[in-house]
Amino acid sequence: MPVNLKPLSPGSIFPIKGISLGIAKAHIKKPNRKDLLLMTIEKGSRVSGVFTQNSFCAAPVLLCKKHLKSVSEIRALIINTGCANAGTGEEGILNAIETCDAVSQLLSIQSEQVLPFSTGVILEKLPIDKIKNGLSDTVKNLDPHHWIDAAEAIMTTDIAPKAASRKIKIQNKEVFISGISKGSGMIHPNMATMLSFVATDASITQTLLDKILKEVTEQSFNCITVDGDTSTNDSFILIATQQSGHHEINQVNEDYQTLKHAIQEVAIDLAQAIVRDGEGATKFITIQVESGADEAECRKVAFSIAHSPLIKTAFFASDPNLGRILAAIGYAGIEALDITKIQLFLGNVLVAENGGRAETYTESQGQEVMKHSEITMRILLNRGQAKTTIWTCDFSYDYVKINADYRT
Repeated sequence: MPVNLKPLSPGSIFPIKGISLGIAKAHIKKPNRKDLLLMTIEKGSRVSGVFTQNSFCAAPVLLCKKHLKSVSEIRALIINTGCANAGTGEEGILNAIETCDAVSQLLSIQSEQVLPFSTGVILEKLPIDKIKNGLSDTVKNLDPHHWIDAAEAIMTTDIAPKAASRKIKIQNKEVFISGISKGSGMIHPNMATMLSFVATDASITQTLLDKILKEVTEQSFNCITVDGDTSTNDSFILIATQQSGHHEINQVNEDYQTLKHAIQEVAIDLAQAIVRDGEGATKFITIQVESGADEAECRKVAFSIAHSPLIKTAFFASDPNLGRILAAIGYAGIEALDITKIQLFLGNVLVAENGGRAETYTESQGQEVMKHSEITMRILLNRGQAKTTIWTCDFSYDYVKINADYRT
């Protein structure tokens, strides 16, 4: 089960003016499960996106990038689970185009105004006929309140749907932000997560929406890892429908910061939910690296620890074999690192300092911290003012079982 991930309740995710969501059971991989999502976007909205840096990126990612550059308005998103449409060559591109064409005909919009997304098994042909047959059902049940259903419709190995919302005030007007994500394994996005869609009814320029997206991504989806694998399909889309009634945000001011902070809170909730639902996860681990020379070296140290199978399996077993953490710090590639200055804390327990084990540390203290499902470790490099926080999980037997049986 996901690590301390609260179940979603009806009404907990706010509808967004200008956004409607329709879901269908298209039987793409498994019968009788929600696996196709259509999101319609009101005319006049602004859309921004960031995508995987994997060179073997999926066909829909390539098409999304092209459409975002070629048209002024995006009017719909179409998302399928069960097949990633990655590693499918020219046929995959043609199938993604055909999907957009089918949506455009149903909604009477241009094909280029549709962004396609896919998630699932790589190197398998997209079942385009099943998707086209399911589209009419998504149109029939379009509704602004279908956020939780939408979160369920984009799941693959996820155990739980992931959604988050915030309500704020800008210029005395209520502004809403809601979003959904999917992801459980193959999570080490070099930009975002496997799939995430966040919408707000705020009014903001395209330039500033792009700026918020990049800044928020760095502090949320770029701060998680489950297994160190970057997906071929990672996509994070941010939509502003311009319908909240306040004056357009056109400069970096207090309104901009208020909106950015709320969107970032939603994105962090979604990013952490992915880690909490990491394949086979039993523990949610926060890694804080502090007093570094710059943020880049702090992130190097944090991800070196977070990616170590030895550390992740030790946390699963509640085995305080914490020398593995020192080893990961040592091979992180930090130039001129003075190990005598480093301090390692597990929870509030000082584990290492002066290049070795702290005199006050006992193994029973480590075991006590590691038996909990929420664990924080702090690494003080003591060579500057920079810091970062990364979220990860442990590796259990179930991680191997889930990925060994993924296609069966």
